[in-house]
Amino acid sequence: MGVIDSLIVFVVGLLVGGFGLYVGARVLADIDDYGHAVVTALIGAVVWAILSFIPLIGTLLALIAYIAVVNWRYPGGWGSAIGIALVAWVTATIVLFLLGALRIISLGAIGIPGV
Repeated sequence: MGVIDSLIVFVVGLLVGGFGLYVGARVLADIDDYGHAVVTALIGAVVWAILSFIPLIGTLLALIAYIAVVNWRYPGGWGSAIGIALVAWVTATIVLFLLGALRIISLGAIGIPGV
């Protein structure tokens, strides 16, 4: 994959991840700011990438840190952060499934763990 292809995959994945967080924040925190969601997705992706490489407990630490990023960026406490992250994961999964089913694109979402 070339540099341009990688950049396109990154940008589309980040936008899908941001959309997932936007939906979660809109539903659970009544926050209507897509740009804020995309920045949150980017920060979450960086945190996830750094921590997930720790042997044995990296994935668990990365998930906790990802939820901590959501908690830091949105009001409502840890419960809301977990809810926002869960809605974001479901939303991004659905969007990526639809894009794949329509043969538009096949990729993961940047800033949403496991998608």
